[in-house]
Amino acid sequence: MIKHNGCSCLKIEDLWLALYSSFNIAQDHQIDISVLDKIPDKFPMSWVPFSKVEFTSSIIKCNNSSSPGPNKLTWKHLKCIIKDNRCLKKIINISDMCFKLGHWPLYFKASISIIIPKLNKESYNSPKAFRSIVLLNTIRKLIKKVIGERLQFQLISNNFIHLSQLSSPK
Repeated sequence: MIKHNGCSCLKIEDLWLALYSSFNIAQDHQIDISVLDKIPDKFPMSWVPFSKVEFTSSIIKCNNSSSPGPNKLTWKHLKCIIKDNRCLKKIINISDMCFKLGHWPLYFKASISIIIPKLNKESYNSPKAFRSIVLLNTIRKLIKKVIGERLQFQLISNNFIHLSQLSSPK
């Protein structure tokens, strides 16, 4: 039986509170944003619409054996779907509109959390003996992957990354 704050979790509500408080420990921590004042201003850049190449090159790297999210769509399926130019164009249009409207649809925010036990623990009566796996919408993951790759390119090519953020060569 899982225990939290010295009490056994006898009801589902108690178990939920124990797991929630264990996996969301940084939620209420204060952040010192004054460190941002020291960063010199850079010229604003316009956001260029997404390209087919960005999506096709990003999805190639995705593992076909990953578990699907709430939309039940696997990487393998999505790779087949975007081979159809019309489908790829629709996904690109959705991505572009998210930026144009400044809106991230609720459909992309849906997730499924699965709690699994960590291996080789002496006891499984503590929430810390478990870990959370979050399954996300596959189209959302693809769009965020493309955004991440574009941002990484812009950061590196415009010298926005401070040397202290990079690991030293071995």
